[in-house]
Amino acid sequence: MTVDSGAAEVTPLLSLVAALSYGVASMAMVFINKAILMQYAYSMTLLILQQLATTLLIYFGQVMGLSKGKGFNMVTAKKLLPVSLFYNANVAFALASLKGVNIPMYIAIKRLTPLAVLVAGILRGKGKPSTQVALAVLCTAAGVLVAALGDFSFDLIGYSMALISVFFQTMYLVLVEKSGVEDGLSSIELMYYNSLLSLPFLLFVIIATGEFPNSLSVLSNKASSVGFLVILVLSLVMGIVLNFTMFLCTIVNSALTTTIVGVLKGVGSTTLGFFLLGGVQVHALNVTGLVINTIGGIWYSYAKYQQKKRSHKLASRV
Repeated sequence: MTVDSGAAEVTPLLSLVAALSYGVASMAMVFINKAILMQYAYSMTLLILQQLATTLLIYFGQVMGLSKGKGFNMVTAKKLLPVSLFYNANVAFALASLKGVNIPMYIAIKRLTPLAVLVAGILRGKGKPSTQVALAVLCTAAGVLVAALGDFSFDLIGYSMALISVFFQTMYLVLVEKSGVEDGLSSIELMYYNSLLSLPFLLFVIIATGEFPNSLSVLSNKASSVGFLVILVLSLVMGIVLNFTMFLCTIVNSALTTTIVGVLKGVGSTTLGFFLLGGVQVHALNVTGLVINTIGGIWYSYAKYQQKKRSHKLASRV
């Protein structure tokens, strides 16, 4: 059986499986990345290894006939290049922020993305959002501020990296929405182009920042640890799984569904983050802030769902 989400018939079961798979993979990836970065601080080298593993897996899958593909197309590659750059910048700064920011606060900061997207939409002339959406986004942002006041493990560099990641994620989402690059491409094809186009950019970055070749020598020394190798392999595999499930969920459902799943995933990750991998000092302020932030995230998802539901009703009457 070939793997080609673009050609697959979209059934309710497939939609449900795609959404659940993305939620589980996204939650697991946060903890796996945090775990490996606690032992191996070279986040950019880790990212290029993840993208290289993805590229090779898909390439050999196509050669062996396990997945269908239209073949490399230069026009498509040029169209996807800016998206790939913003995507990798987002992931790179997100990985860097995880070195100094605990998981609950990291998730709270990343929930500022809807606020950034909202502002970007207004600047692009898309009009003002509904009152529900605006209030939900402001609630999310307020929760981050309250939680930050109670975060005694506050790391300025980590917070800055997370906020920069929010900016690049916003640019990535806006660019995807504007160009419509997902149309006609399966999740595997999107993964292949994204990973392949990422490699030259990431290689330049690890050389320019001085990570290479020291990162490889450290990796070689740590390779003798079975525990480290297990986490590294998990990180590479989950990097592939996360990208696949993200694109699959967006294709068979919608970008809105992917956003909602991401928010609901964040609720579980925030809760688990207080107990796993450490780094969280519980205080009334940060707990209150995270609760406000989570409520804002769920409220935002519900408001967007209602907004889309009304749009469908209006469209069906025309």
